[in-house]
Amino acid sequence: MSLHDDAVLVLKGYEDQDELRQTYLDHLAAHPDGMWKACPAGHVTASALVVDPEHGRVLLTLHRKLRMWLQMGGHCEPGDATLAAAALREATEESGIPGLTLLPGGPVRLDRHPIPAPCHWHFDVQYAALAPRGAAHVISDESLDLRWFTYDEVPEVADDSVVRLLEGTRARL
Repeated sequence: MSLHDDAVLVLKGYEDQDELRQTYLDHLAAHPDGMWKACPAGHVTASALVVDPEHGRVLLTLHRKLRMWLQMGGHCEPGDATLAAAALREATEESGIPGLTLLPGGPVRLDRHPIPAPCHWHFDVQYAALAPRGAAHVISDESLDLRWFTYDEVPEVADDSVVRLLEGTRARL
């Protein structure tokens, strides 16, 4: 099964945000290359909010280009077998934490946002990843900083998409 096919199955099984979910499915139906950064109409991305429920906190990255506190995530790569695998790979690479596991139940949210040309949209499929006990993070080249924030601190530092992702994650925990 291709990554494109996996994304379609994941989105068909996602039972929330009906209108946005259909927008993602329509994009993939119209663009066989819709998983890849080279697709000029936009592309699917995979991200994961790294959560430490035992201590009521999340790990956010200060994104190097955007200079915003965000969840880990980014572009799918040809070696990614599934969207979930892409999200887990991105979270592991950007956090430096081995042993992350995705929260069961598939994606937590979808978030479509504009990006600068030549592409126009990121169709982000957002998961949550559980940090193992005693997790120590390592800053990657894509980050200016990595920092743990308590659940209550997130609205003070992050945008609404991260806040909604945290709310969805906490509801699932």
